[in-house]
Amino acid sequence: MSTTVTAPISPTTESALPATAKVPERIPGERPTAGIPFGRLLAVELRKMVDTRAGRWLLIGIGAIIAIALTIMFFNESGHHRFEEYLQATTMPMAILLPVVGILAVTAEWSQRTGLVTYTLEPRRSRVTWAKFLGAMLAGAAAMALSIALAAVVHQAAITIQGYGGDWSIDGDTLLGASLFVLLGIAQGLGFGMLLRNTPAAIVLYFVLPTAWAILGDMVSWLDGAASWLDLNRTMNALFLVDSMSGEQWAQLGTSVAAWVALPVAVGMWMLHRAEVK
Repeated sequence: MSTTVTAPISPTTESALPATAKVPERIPGERPTAGIPFGRLLAVELRKMVDTRAGRWLLIGIGAIIAIALTIMFFNESGHHRFEEYLQATTMPMAILLPVVGILAVTAEWSQRTGLVTYTLEPRRSRVTWAKFLGAMLAGAAAMALSIALAAVVHQAAITIQGYGGDWSIDGDTLLGASLFVLLGIAQGLGFGMLLRNTPAAIVLYFVLPTAWAILGDMVSWLDGAASWLDLNRTMNALFLVDSMSGEQWAQLGTSVAAWVALPVAVGMWMLHRAEVK
């Protein structure tokens, strides 16, 4: 492969050019004087979550699982379920699978080697990283709002079609706890993605490490005390009863979140900003 280098054309050289030769003209318009706006970075990162085949099919799979769960509940016991039960049917699949969206938001560029383009257009990696983080959190919040809407639609359908009296009783603390459950899972996925920057490794370790620790905490008696503080699966379950959580339960939740969410995110950001882009 040959490379052609074009030197600047001086006035003398220009006069010696053939009449048919054209001198490149300066592109009109103002030159940028500021960096890429953060809002544009955020919009780009949100679009990346559905632009890739893996991200698109993952979201389709989550939607299909939720649809199947709601359909089963609609026909089971003639749909006589409380709104809160319908909501659990929509939030649990998201809580399990949406963290993979957070992992893909970080690892896709490193696995597909498109990070060089991203960090060439925006060399300040911290802005790109925070756009990924905030984008994943916004996607989680939108998914949570959608799950509430779907649960309400199916519950109302059971009231209208199945002749169910309906039970809309649910308090704000339960909604807050379910939302925190989903968003903390996404943040944990982002942390694992930043640490490893490899999609298969991040997904496997995200599911294996916390599960293995939970199993050890249940099987080994002398680890039970530590597991009550460091088992994220155990401490996050209390979020569904957030209105009755004690001070000790909040402390246990904070400790486990610091170990499994805050620490991976902090260390992952530090490593992501110093990793070599290839």
